[in-house]
Amino acid sequence: MQISIIVATYNRATTIARCLSSIRQQSYKNIQIVVIDGNSSDQTLPIVKPFIGKNDVLICEDDEGIYDAINKGIAQASGQIIAFLHSDDMYADNEVIEKIMQKFNENKDIDIVYGDVEHFLPKSPSKIVRRYKSSQLSLRNLSWGKMPAHPAIFIHKSVYDEIGLFKIEYKIAADYEFLCRLVKKEKYKSIYWAKTLVLMQIGGASTSGFLASLKLNVEVLKALKQNNIYSNPFMVLSKYPSKILEFFRK
Repeated sequence: MQISIIVATYNRATTIARCLSSIRQQSYKNIQIVVIDGNSSDQTLPIVKPFIGKNDVLICEDDEGIYDAINKGIAQASGQIIAFLHSDDMYADNEVIEKIMQKFNENKDIDIVYGDVEHFLPKSPSKIVRRYKSSQLSLRNLSWGKMPAHPAIFIHKSVYDEIGLFKIEYKIAADYEFLCRLVKKEKYKSIYWAKTLVLMQIGGASTSGFLASLKLNVEVLKALKQNNIYSNPFMVLSKYPSKILEFFRK
């Protein structure tokens, strides 16, 4: 099977080569890279172009945010499996994709495979400051504000064909809303692999401070309400004590 890895980027000249190199170095070779650039004004594009092969896709045009870019990437993807890698991030090792695809091949009825991520400081990929253990993908966990880490989720393209793409009115939690729709279907099967799959740089849209966390939780509550999943602010905020402990799990 082929896997399409979508990279949405804008003015990431300092990190995009690291991201794309981690894809190119994967031992699994049937990979399509789909880069959606939001008309970067720095040197992002000249850095990206050497990584783009004949079966890959590079689109450079204005968009309405990261989820609009991701939607464009899904539309261009030819792989049976869809993954996302943010332009600041990278895979934890060179065998991540090969082992993920093995799990799909060994479990023909599985729609989703997901794992864990680790966070590192900008310019210090070896300095891990937080380990994020993905919560089980379930209605109960979503109602408590818990979800698997988005870059560590691998999903059959047929799932997107059936339940739709990301809602771009959500600026920071469209992935959460998407998972609410997915779980509500009660038909998709998933496997959790308890392994770090992606290294994520601190400072992204959902990890850049108090205001980002506030906006995230407002959108999470909106997504739950929109999908008729019972929750409340106390339930969603109760996840933070366990998140604090993650900083000490090294």
